[in-house]
Amino acid sequence: MSIEKKEITLIGAGLVGSLLSIYLAKKGHQVNVYERRSDMRKAANYAGRSINLALSDRGWKALTEIGIADDIKEISIPMYGRFMHAIDGSTAYQPYGKEGQAIYSVSRAGINCTLMDLAETHENVKVHFEMKCNGVDIKKANAVFEDKNGVEHSVQSDLIFGSDGAFSAARLTQQTNIDRFDYHQFYIDCGYKELTIPAGPNGTYLIEKNALHIWPRGKYMMIALPNKDGSFTCTLFFPFEGEKSFAALQTKEAVKAFFDAEFNDAVPLMPNLADEFFNNPTASLVTVKCFPWTVNNKLALIGDAAHAIVPFFGQGMNCGFEDCSVLNGLLEKHGNDWPTILNDYQNLRKPDADAIADLAIGNFIEMRDLVADPMFLLRKKIEARFNEKYPEKWIPAYSMVTFSPHIRYSEALSKGKFQDKIMDEVMQLANIETNWNSDEVEQLMLSKLN
Repeated sequence: MSIEKKEITLIGAGLVGSLLSIYLAKKGHQVNVYERRSDMRKAANYAGRSINLALSDRGWKALTEIGIADDIKEISIPMYGRFMHAIDGSTAYQPYGKEGQAIYSVSRAGINCTLMDLAETHENVKVHFEMKCNGVDIKKANAVFEDKNGVEHSVQSDLIFGSDGAFSAARLTQQTNIDRFDYHQFYIDCGYKELTIPAGPNGTYLIEKNALHIWPRGKYMMIALPNKDGSFTCTLFFPFEGEKSFAALQTKEAVKAFFDAEFNDAVPLMPNLADEFFNNPTASLVTVKCFPWTVNNKLALIGDAAHAIVPFFGQGMNCGFEDCSVLNGLLEKHGNDWPTILNDYQNLRKPDADAIADLAIGNFIEMRDLVADPMFLLRKKIEARFNEKYPEKWIPAYSMVTFSPHIRYSEALSKGKFQDKIMDEVMQLANIETNWNSDEVEQLMLSKLN
């Protein structure tokens, strides 16, 4: 099928915008990407308010089908499980999925720079930096950008994609100009702050390299993900207000006393803790749900602009990459029929985006409250055993989301809820701690599934 080449404008050169530009360029379209920030590749020490990201199978699927997975693997580190740190100093390890399955730690800035480099290898991609979007004329597919000198530039194209994140200027255009545009955002009561465990001598890792470390403490937690240089990016998820909160920690002495009490095993590894706590920003965590994502076949939202989620399932980037993959599949299926492509795109992705948003909130509770609970670990042990014996009947919810890109998020949510009800009954059985691997447990699970 002959493809009609389009002039396409992307608002935002973040992770999804950069990847989408590669997809579109490979289809032969002329792509101009406009980014509000300066070129991070030219910054001596780029430091954004970003959590280290966990790349899993949905993201790898998108990168593989576009031929750039090997480039990203070079900057990623496999994490084969969760490494839990209890308040008493004891630790426990919980593998992800089956043996060999892993999620991959990547620096947000590192993968973004690599994707921009790969995008610019295509002669039909041009990235324009320090260009702030001031508005979009949806009927004409005309976008107005303001450069660093305050001069406005009007950009005409056939189609515009808003890939400009949770606080999208492209989405704001829809909110203010489209009748019956549904929009909902909500914040959790915790914010986050980045901290660091530096590398040891000669770039050595001071804690287990191939794991995601979690210090679960009920109403808050800290996590740590490895970097290629031997360091770990730590993220404290902490209430904004309350007895134990960002508001309560106003001095270096208070910070040290709190960390000594709550994260005692980590403190000796964090020599710059107090300075980082006050120098690094505190950021909020928002969920955004909206619809429609496309208007007049001229403007479409993608990635966080369409569905911002909290990071606790590690699926924000993966979901955005999957958007690109689904859109690409529709391009191959429908060719030049952009009205059908865009309509199918939003109708396919909206239920899945809502589902992963809900799953991410649920996983926050799991990570901060449950991963150190012996009964929770036993529950996961029972599920893993049953999955190993009956893989066609039972896939744990985490594995459906993280390691099963053929299963839609919406399907993972519904199946996960059904399996949770079964596990609630299993955990009520007498002497479950000693009989967890018994025929009684297995037969109960089989009967409920049937």
